[in-house]
Amino acid sequence: MNTFAPTAPRQYYLDWLRIIAFAILIPYHVGMYYVSWDWHIKSSIILPALEPWMRLFSPWRMDLLFLVSGAATVCQFQRRGVRIDVLRHRARRLLWPLLFGMLVIVPPQSYLEVVRRFSYEAGYLDFMLLYLRGWQGFCDSTGHCLILPTWNHLWYLPYLFTYTALLWLFSALLGRQLKELAKHIDRTAGAMTILMIPIGVLMISRMSLRPGYPITHALLDDWFAHSQYFAMFCFGALLAQTRALIELAQRLRWIALVAAVLAWAALVTGQVGPASTGVGLPQMQMLVISVQQWCAIIAALGFGRRLLNFDSAARGYLNEAVYPMYIVHQTLIILLAVCLQTWALAPLVELPLLLLLATAASVMCYELVRRVGGLRTAFGLNNASGRAAQTWPKAVPH
Repeated sequence: MNTFAPTAPRQYYLDWLRIIAFAILIPYHVGMYYVSWDWHIKSSIILPALEPWMRLFSPWRMDLLFLVSGAATVCQFQRRGVRIDVLRHRARRLLWPLLFGMLVIVPPQSYLEVVRRFSYEAGYLDFMLLYLRGWQGFCDSTGHCLILPTWNHLWYLPYLFTYTALLWLFSALLGRQLKELAKHIDRTAGAMTILMIPIGVLMISRMSLRPGYPITHALLDDWFAHSQYFAMFCFGALLAQTRALIELAQRLRWIALVAAVLAWAALVTGQVGPASTGVGLPQMQMLVISVQQWCAIIAALGFGRRLLNFDSAARGYLNEAVYPMYIVHQTLIILLAVCLQTWALAPLVELPLLLLLATAASVMCYELVRRVGGLRTAFGLNNASGRAAQTWPKAVPH
């Protein structure tokens, strides 16, 4: 069953936005090592000056990923119909890497965390026995215990599969109504539709759910996160079915960019409340966060379509590379950070070195993964392109 319009020409700007969103993860998580916010391990020297720049990206970086994922999901439905094999394909691309990551990629992060946070002295193999048993004995003075086993930074994968399954179900049951909704939005969408209404929805979500449901990345109890991320996923699905929304985003890109930058500046300078993004914020601050969040998304879409709607050899390479790099990057950052601590470098030397080494190591991991069939499956890549992907393509046919 196919309730979606025939596949339109590929929108290359969405690929580029996906690449950019994933690329932000490495510098962002390197920054998490140095700022005062809670993370798995921390540098002995905190750099508060980084925090405003982290807040430039934190309200919208994952939203952009979910939006692009929603558009990509609809493109799959357009090509293959709303059939069960689409879910099987998504399960292979998302759940196998999740399982592999929880058993192989994530445990070194948890091991180094318990060594540093809880002074764990046993070896890695002893820790793995506890990890696989789901031992809940690593607890701090507040009674908060480390959950084992964990998907850690791979939480995006079960969330994306859940949202895909929900969209598949809605499309199978309400396909005609969803198609009519997309047509109605295409006919009636205006600046109010694409700017004010989404900001209002995000604001209501933040006011009503954030205080009682802080983000956990645990899937089952993460209602505030779902209200934000699933909304972005659905907007991406609409974006793939309507022309008016992306044309509006392109026309409003400068207005959205200015609004996002002004909102960010108001937040980091404390003009609308304390410079914090935690729970219990003033209503005006929650509104400004929602403005920054959504306007940054519209600006990214608008400038992306205006400047990045082209194909190239780099796009083909990077579009495949970012997924394996996402899977391994945080473990590599933590391992490299621990190694660099023994050198006692100045932070302004250590930080760019850590960023460079983590990026290079992530690329090297991808170069290995794409050449080995079994690893391609474990990292969610299509086996069919394994041989073709072994070298950077010299030309891309149009």
